[in-house]
Amino acid sequence: MKEFSEFEEMYLKRLFEAHSEKPSEIIKTTVLAEMMDVTPPSSTEMIQRLANRDLVTHIPYKGCRLTPKGFQEAAKIKRREGLVEILLTEVIGYEGRINEAACKIEHAIDEDLEIALDRMLGFPEKTPSGEKIPVIERNFETVRSGVLIPLSALPLGAKATVEMIVMRPTDSRTLELAGLGVGAAVESRSDGLYSSGNKIEMSKSVGLRILARTEEVI
Repeated sequence: MKEFSEFEEMYLKRLFEAHSEKPSEIIKTTVLAEMMDVTPPSSTEMIQRLANRDLVTHIPYKGCRLTPKGFQEAAKIKRREGLVEILLTEVIGYEGRINEAACKIEHAIDEDLEIALDRMLGFPEKTPSGEKIPVIERNFETVRSGVLIPLSALPLGAKATVEMIVMRPTDSRTLELAGLGVGAAVESRSDGLYSSGNKIEMSKSVGLRILARTEEVI
């Protein structure tokens, strides 16, 4: 399918959010215009454009709703937003306007990057705020050697070497004293993560901020 403009993606995402609350209802043109902060005529024009691409069903003078194809495309956009939110908050520790930043970045993510991001984050199901991330069919490929991923996403049986810790210096120092600094060898076993023969106890959010490079083909 032809790529969408950023504005088209925003419309699809807003329609998806509205449908998530009321799946069977028609979204009124005036309501959609308010959600997009545009005039009703402008909203009507976009609805017609999306209808021409079989993404929405337009009901004149009433509103519209997503078609199955439109719902699928909208879910992808919403999904990418959720993945970016996790990346910003739980991996790099961004403390600015998360939703605003994620909204800007999501439009630059294509399918290949989405797959890589999903894998790196450990195939998450919810955003940091607890919102469900739209589900898609995933291909759980084995992780190649030389891939940099968070410890919380390290597959069972994998061995890796810690290369980066995205935390405040004091927190990083605490990990180093526990034997989990940069250069530490880690292994994922059936009962958890191990470093130098010692089991590592940590939350998923902490594990997302410790990046390790896989050493063996899994």
